[in-house]
Amino acid sequence: MSYGPPPSVYTESARSADRTRDRRRRRLLGGAAAVVVAAALVAGAVALWPSAGGDAKAAQAVRQAPDEVRETHETAPASPEGELSVQHNEDKLTADTRYGPGLWATDKLAVRGVATRLEGYRIAPGQDDTAWSLKLDGHICAVSRDMTADHRTAVVIQPPHPGAAAGKGICDEVVFVDLDTGKKLWQRKMPGADFAYVTNTDLALTKGVVAVAWGHGSVAYDMASGAKLWNTSTGACQDQGYAGGRALLALVKCGQSGGAAYRVQKLDARTGKPRWTYRVSQGVQGVYLPSADPPVLAVEAGDTDVTDLITLVGTDGRRRATISMSGYEPLCGSTGFSGPFFGVLDKCPGLVVGRDRLYVMSKESDEIDEPANRVVAFDLQKGTMAGKFEGRPFQNVVPLRADGDDLILYRRSIDEVQPAAVVAWNSRTGREKPYLFFHLPEGDEGALSDPEQGQIVYEHGHVFFAAREMERDGKRPKAPVLSVLGVGSAGLRH
Repeated sequence: MSYGPPPSVYTESARSADRTRDRRRRRLLGGAAAVVVAAALVAGAVALWPSAGGDAKAAQAVRQAPDEVRETHETAPASPEGELSVQHNEDKLTADTRYGPGLWATDKLAVRGVATRLEGYRIAPGQDDTAWSLKLDGHICAVSRDMTADHRTAVVIQPPHPGAAAGKGICDEVVFVDLDTGKKLWQRKMPGADFAYVTNTDLALTKGVVAVAWGHGSVAYDMASGAKLWNTSTGACQDQGYAGGRALLALVKCGQSGGAAYRVQKLDARTGKPRWTYRVSQGVQGVYLPSADPPVLAVEAGDTDVTDLITLVGTDGRRRATISMSGYEPLCGSTGFSGPFFGVLDKCPGLVVGRDRLYVMSKESDEIDEPANRVVAFDLQKGTMAGKFEGRPFQNVVPLRADGDDLILYRRSIDEVQPAAVVAWNSRTGREKPYLFFHLPEGDEGALSDPEQGQIVYEHGHVFFAAREMERDGKRPKAPVLSVLGVGSAGLRH
């Protein structure tokens, strides 16, 4: 088998995670500010940011069916002056509860996964207001980055197994949840999932379907009823995981270790039958699926880091373009944790795929008088560069999500005068539009602003931050630890 039973992620040492943080220690330099406050000179800054052009984004968002994966349209808030809208602290953090996979947001709630529970926090300025808390039957093993249009999502959990060896850690139950209410809608035991672990289980949502794969089998369920639609078991070729959204894309691995060959298939989500197959070149060490529609692959060709992005035609799987990742950081893989935990196949926080362009972070610059990094747009059809958004010295920029022809980005702060910002950028016109200006708490800014350490979600005019792994202050070991922080617009109050 490709993965043996791993040491439990909930009890193992954090030394590997420390090494991940050390690689990006530079991000901690220059972080400042005490609390979320209105940025200095915000009013004057508005005039310096021309509005985004009248492009396809101006059209109203397409009405979605309740069981489609949610796609929302953003508009600029009445004022970019930032205001604290969510802040929740963990009071009783332990080695078993420090991991927080999963962050979702609606217009009313921020929802966080922590260890063996999901919690929803009301967007209520000045309050720490928990709307609901759902205790699960085990630790969270895998999460989807998506939710449905009516705010439902799924998680895979690791329930106790009587008589199982300590640390066996089998992740064989999937739970479907209403994020508005915290109600468990259904829970199912995955068939033949004896080798599903926190290291190899991946979960995806597409219209009406929840799909899970763990490299030794797979299963798909109907969202409405929880009924099993299809599943696979052992064989020469196995589904490693899925990317969801408007379509369902599968990564299939044939063979073992160095002789393994990869295929990418677009599946009929209701039957599991492939509609087309793209065969990845021999010698590729690993493959990620950052987008199912349009289909984009991130491949490790002779290296342990992503070397290229491959864009495909959605209708038949033909290759469109190959884009070298030399000098870029899509950040696919074991981001933020000390291993490939909680499902990593479709998660590349340094990369965003839009309908006809993709946006990827560059590597950091070592020159103190140059932009810390930039986000570069590429044409999906041609693979050519189509624009770039530059950060500032010591102020990195991170792509968050596509919104029509715009990209929503986050730019970190550096001091009490230069705030963090959420910005909409149109790579066709070069125009930028400010959404929010704010500061993050000084002690948490480095981890929250680093996409390897923190989860960042922008939704309904609010930006939310959650550290992937929470850590106690060594000087104050009993002090509460920040779990979720959200910022919205302070409006035009005077």
